Amino acid sequence: MERGLLWLPLLGLFGWLAWAGWNEYQKVEAYRQWANQFERAKYDIYAVLGQRGDQLVWGKPTRQAPIELQSVTLDQIDRISLTIGGQPVVPFGLPQADEAPNSPTATPSKGQIAIQFSLTSGEQHSIPFTDRALAEQWYRFLAPRVVVR
Repeated sequence: MERGLLWLPLLGLFGWLAWAGWNEYQKVEAYRQWANQFERAKYDIYAVLGQRGDQLVWGKPTRQAPIELQSVTLDQIDRISLTIGGQPVVPFGLPQADEAPNSPTATPSKGQIAIQFSLTSGEQHSIPFTDRALAEQWYRFLAPRVVVR
C-alpha cells in the first residue's frame, strides 16, 4: 500500500503532462486553420502573427482560435523596431541606425523579445516573440516595407 501511495503523485504528473500536451496541440491546430489565409504567419506561446499583402494581424493563441486580434496596414506604421529587454537593437547583418545600439550577444530572458511599432495615429503596439532568430526574420521582412516618415 505504501508503494502505491508513492506512485500516486507520479500518476498525477503524467496526467497533467498529457493534458498540457493536448492543450498545446489544440492551440497549434487552431493556429494552422487561422494561418491558411496569410502569406506569412508565426505561432508561439505569446502571440500569433500573420501578414497578407500590406496588412498585419496578430493576437493571442487559444484552443478554439486566436483571440484579441488586432490589425494594421504597413502604411499606418510610422516606426518599427526590434527590442530585447525593452532596448532597441539592430539585428546582425543590417546597417545600424544612430539611435540603436548593436545587438547584445547575451540570451534574453523569456518574453523580452518583441517587435514594436508606432502608428501614425500615435498608438504603439508590441508583438512578443520567444525566439530571437524568428523575431529578427520578421523584422528584416517588415522594416524595408515600412515607409519612414
